[in-house]
Amino acid sequence: MAPLILVDGLRKRYGTRVALDGVGLAVGPGEIVGLLGPNGAGKSTTLSILATLLPFDAGNVTIADHPLPAAAARARRELGFVPQQVALYPTLSARENLRFFARTLGLAPREAARSAADVLSLIGLESRTGEPVSRFSVGMRRRLNLGCGILHRPRVLLLDEPAVGVDPQSRERLFETVSALAAGGAAVLYSTHQMEEAERLCARVVLLDVGRVVASGTPAALVAQTGVSATVRVRTARSLPVGWLATEGARLVDAANGEAAVAIAHSAVVPAVLAAAMRAGGEILDFSLHRPTLADAFLSLTGR
Repeated sequence: MAPLILVDGLRKRYGTRVALDGVGLAVGPGEIVGLLGPNGAGKSTTLSILATLLPFDAGNVTIADHPLPAAAARARRELGFVPQQVALYPTLSARENLRFFARTLGLAPREAARSAADVLSLIGLESRTGEPVSRFSVGMRRRLNLGCGILHRPRVLLLDEPAVGVDPQSRERLFETVSALAAGGAAVLYSTHQMEEAERLCARVVLLDVGRVVASGTPAALVAQTGVSATVRVRTARSLPVGWLATEGARLVDAANGEAAVAIAHSAVVPAVLAAAMRAGGEILDFSLHRPTLADAFLSLTGR
């Protein structure tokens, strides 16, 4: 299927500062693609442009077959944008907030009420529907913030750090909601700097740094691309002597006070590493295996 989000050569400047420098990405129906990067990498700028809230200097952007900026009005009807800053009225109830935003999206009163009820169920707040938002926890507000962006059942969903500061229960509900929307055919672009969120949710990720795409692909492919090794840490009863490790596929990274860190080519090498450590240092008091993660790849590619 054709992508619902298509970006090519996107450029944006703020005066002399380059915010985006040739960004390209694509998200198809039913996909969740992570937009990753450190603070200041250009994630929020990219989402603001895709949401038609910010002009751009060069490049091509298409939302659900509508090119920007020429067809921005039609594109807005197809997309839901959930900003990082919670945008709710604290004195209104959850239901009143949803109905208000549904009306601003053009839904008729009866349709707005029905959509609000459906969304409250989806985000797990149906039991708190009449309470003012001022009484809600951060996680509940984040869930309601997401709900306000999906009242019109958008085909494209742009999420800017939607799970910042939320409790574990609300995070799980947010993840479930986003996954359900993608399963229903929505194209989701999910901005975050939390690598575990991207590994959990996203089939593919796009890594931004200083306004440029430095890598893209599946989380597993990015980890493999960087060549980051798995590491075995082992602590022995006696300090390990120099030259204790002579195992093919294993390389000593660090050793001090009876503990050693060994980079390994594959997990099959672990028994040989432990056996060598036991011969050289006596009883093994502790060991652990750290497999490379998206966070390791992120640090390798950006240096921060």
